[in-house]
Amino acid sequence: MTYCVGIQVEEGLVFASDTRTSASFDDVRVHTKMHVFDFPGECSFVLMSAGNLGTTQAVVSRLQRDLDDGAAVSLRTFRHLFEAAEYVGRALVAAQAQVSVAAQQNGVSVESTLILGGQIAGESPGLFLIYPLGNCIAASPETPYLQIGESKYGKPILDRIIRNDTTLEDASRCALVSLDSTIRSNVSVGLPIDLALLRAGELKLGERMRLDADTPLYQEIHENWSLKLEAAVRSLPHFPWERAAGLPDTPPAQAQRPATPNEEAMANQAAQQQQ
Repeated sequence: MTYCVGIQVEEGLVFASDTRTSASFDDVRVHTKMHVFDFPGECSFVLMSAGNLGTTQAVVSRLQRDLDDGAAVSLRTFRHLFEAAEYVGRALVAAQAQVSVAAQQNGVSVESTLILGGQIAGESPGLFLIYPLGNCIAASPETPYLQIGESKYGKPILDRIIRNDTTLEDASRCALVSLDSTIRSNVSVGLPIDLALLRAGELKLGERMRLDADTPLYQEIHENWSLKLEAAVRSLPHFPWERAAGLPDTPPAQAQRPATPNEEAMANQAAQQQQ
């Protein structure tokens, strides 16, 4: 299984994906699901995938081959992003059709679902969800994010936080928490996480990074999010029977669990900075 999320806000686009995958008998454990086609000053695209790994690789190879061969139709020839999404949808359908008969006889699904995001010079950034049938839908200010794969665990924070005016950095943090929540609840989604940002108007991919279990930024987000959630639950109003017992509405801070070694190190560092 997999999980990928794309977020569209006024400042640009955020892409985040896990890297755990299983490729049938090949048993591929880790493989990137984020593919970049970058032409600075002209256009920039990011493609994320969920589903059959062979199908995804066939689509990516087709897109790259058209670019390398200078084909009459390629990612560089479109004036509008929705036309590029339709082109990728046709490539997806063709890739599935090549192996569908043999796969059906062996009970193997060759379907893939894609997220295509990017910007073409002269228009705003955009984000599209491309279905196995080749049709697609676009993100909008009312629906500013798209998910593929194991989406349910990482959806709540996106629904609560992401709006059109959310900053690109806050959207990126939400994407990482969304991935972290999914990884915690579903063993089929796993580290490392690929993260990329495309700022509106820059026409090239901006910040890009891979976060693993030992990446300090990921460790801090993972641990701080858990602590903040625990504190939020403890701060919720008490039940009537708790109030009748004379318990305060806000439990004392001492009731929280002991700090982890990493939390203690962070606290010591903060204290040293204040001295």
